Order: sequence, then structure tokens, then C-alpha cells
Amino acid sequence: MKKLAALAYELREDVVNMVVEGKGGHIGGDMSVMDILVSLYFKEMNISPENQESADRDRFIMSKGHSVEAYYAVLARKGFFPKDEVMRKFSRFGSPYIGHPNNKLPGIEMNSGSLGHGLPVSVGMALAGKMDHRDYRVYTVMGDGELAEGSVWEGAMAASQYKLDNLCAVVDRNRLQISGSTEDVMGQDSQEERWASFGWNVLSVDGNCMEELCGAWAAARACKGRPTVVIANTVKGCGSAVMENKAPWHHKVPGEEEYAQIMKDLKERREALCHE
Repeated sequence: MKKLAALAYELREDVVNMVVEGKGGHIGGDMSVMDILVSLYFKEMNISPENQESADRDRFIMSKGHSVEAYYAVLARKGFFPKDEVMRKFSRFGSPYIGHPNNKLPGIEMNSGSLGHGLPVSVGMALAGKMDHRDYRVYTVMGDGELAEGSVWEGAMAASQYKLDNLCAVVDRNRLQISGSTEDVMGQDSQEERWASFGWNVLSVDGNCMEELCGAWAAARACKGRPTVVIANTVKGCGSAVMENKAPWHHKVPGEEEYAQIMKDLKERREALCHE
């Protein structure tokens, strides 16, 4: 688990460089979601460049598509496309590496970023898997600010109705969005109670802890007869005190001094894990 956690910090460094090179990016949410993505792609899901055309591959939808930099960093490390190409072309005119997921790139199932779409599409994928008697699983990651979208709750009702135990939704619960605190913008009270009332199996974990995340994926697989949602309690900007829990870092490019401090903090946290 420490190797996975260290990898997540290394990929955060890639994200910072990507944002700086591309002169833009949703860096705060990239940092909060990274552990979720790393644990899914390097520990949990049956998906790789070798089986990406297989009907039995697991499916992943990045519903909070604005955190695409983290997604690109993970896919590049997984081998879906070259890291240096992403770094050179991210957010450039005419580049396929645009600021939201682009399904013309290998490994990406769906163009996303219009918030509220990921869960309903994932419901359709999971239902198709049931109808086709396939064993694949479907995962989707949403932001907590995204849950103000009504289509999320239509998808939640449908998933429960059809008993989609091959579906696992994840809420990146960092409690901040572009305009401030999620609770101030559209209060959500207890996420656990809300999802439970829709008939879901609900798990609540530290979303920046590899052990807890991997335990949640195992528990989700073991749950039969209903879908699972993992409330991943995370820190926006996780990795450096320069960014952590600060709403202005929702979308921001670090200045020269900020860049140096962020990279120093990320390296120190990564090295600390390697030497434990």
C-alpha cells in the first residue's frame, strides 16, 4: 500500500507540471482524487492497454471530468499513451489532450465534464453487463459539488431499482467547489444517509488513505443485490499546505515560488513513505 501511496504523490508531481505547461487546470480536485484513481487503476480494476477492447474489461467513468489532469497522469503511467506527449500537448490548440476527458484517446470510455452525466451512463453500462451476463464492474467518480445535479439522483434510483451490484460510485468528498464550501453552495448534510435512502450500500472512508480505499473496493465487490457508493472523504489540494483546503485552488496555475514549494512538499511526502 505504501508503494501505491508513493506513486500517487509522484503522479501529483506530474499533474503540477502538466498544469504549469498547459497554463491551466483544476489542480485542487486533481490532488484530492489521485489516491482514488491510483487504487482503482493499479490495484482494483481489470483494465489495461492490452484488454481495452475486451467486452469483459472493467469500465471507468470520470464524471468529475474537470479533474482530467489526474486522469491523464494515471492513464499515462498505466501505459495507455506516452507521458511526454501529454506534457507537451496538454491544453494546446488542436491537441486531443483537452481540459476534459476525450474518448478519442485510448482508455477513456466517455467524454465527460458536463456534471451529473457519469452516474446515469454508468448505470446503463452496468445494466448492459447484467443483460449480457458479463462479469465486468463499472466505476464512476463524482465530485461532491456535482451532486446538486438532479440527473445524479435519477441514476441513483435506477441503479437501486435494477439491483446493480456490479456498479460502484465514488464521491470525492473534499467539501469545496469553484465558488466556495460545498455546504454553503448547496448543503448536503449526511451523504451516507442520502445514499442509503436511495437503497445503496454505503461505505465511508478516508479517500486519501490507500488501505481504506482498497478495503472499500473489496467490500463493494462482496455486496450483492444493490449498488455501492464510496464516500471518499478527501482534502482538496492534498499534498501541499500551499493548496490544501483552499477554494481558490479549484482552478489555478502555481506561480514560481508556489511551484517550488508544492514540488518540495510532494517530494518530501513521497520520500517519507518510501523510507517508512
